[in-house]
Amino acid sequence: VFGLYKGIGSPMMGLTFINAIVFGVQGNTMRRLGEDTPMNQFLAGAAAGAIQCVICCPMELAKTRMQMQGTGEKKSSSRKVYKNSLDCLARIYQREGLRGVNRGMVTTLIRETPGFGVYFLAYDLLTRSLGCEPEDPYMIPKLLFAGGMSGIASWLSTYPVDVIKSRLQADGVGGTYQYSSIMDCTRKSIQREGWRVFTRGLTSTLLRAFPVNAATFATVTLFLLLRSGSASRAIAAASATVKSVNNLTPFGRSTSLKRSTSQILADLLLNEQLLYSEHVCPLQTELHNLSIRTMT
Repeated sequence: VFGLYKGIGSPMMGLTFINAIVFGVQGNTMRRLGEDTPMNQFLAGAAAGAIQCVICCPMELAKTRMQMQGTGEKKSSSRKVYKNSLDCLARIYQREGLRGVNRGMVTTLIRETPGFGVYFLAYDLLTRSLGCEPEDPYMIPKLLFAGGMSGIASWLSTYPVDVIKSRLQADGVGGTYQYSSIMDCTRKSIQREGWRVFTRGLTSTLLRAFPVNAATFATVTLFLLLRSGSASRAIAAASATVKSVNNLTPFGRSTSLKRSTSQILADLLLNEQLLYSEHVCPLQTELHNLSIRTMT
């Protein structure tokens, strides 16, 4: 049974950082681009996919080498080259240097850049067409469906590149290298197995892609909706406070009011990453000026 989970350590260590980078870069890129359009969603997703390759490539290399460990050896053999994923990367670095740790980086970039562009584009189009609104009683099933189908669309668009990447990263196990470059790997794979080589393992990948990406997108979207809801309430409360303070005379302002104003400002600063700048920045400026006036 444990053989089914060979190499699980590497994804568990890396996926948290990868998802943080992907959604962080995508969100900040969308804010920089300004307009929320399908093309901008694709560009933001592509940017996120390219940047997360720094972690994704070594992580998948370690996973592949751990899964290949012991392949072709006798069952009685208990020799293990790598103790765990970190030990695997350390040993590869000792033998091959930084280039060895980043083996398959070019193919990873070719796969992840358009793949994540399609990923976020498909999710955007599906959520728009399904009408995923916060007040919709079927919002969660719709988010799960949109996320799962986005993952499938992403893998379908780049799966042939993933086949080549995996073969390059598995190459060298046992000390012998078969491929000298990406084109050499592609040519030899087609010569030996035909064009169907680019669909090997596709079914199991798609079966995994739907539930994983359904859960990922639904969780992130619901979390952001909850955070943005609390941030909106903070804006409303702050706006009401500003109006009430401006209606008072300078002699009627109390120290308790000063504290509440400062507290609201602090709450807004904690939530500013999740608010649109055109709403938050003017409000913070007004609250800051108000705090100065009330203290004087």
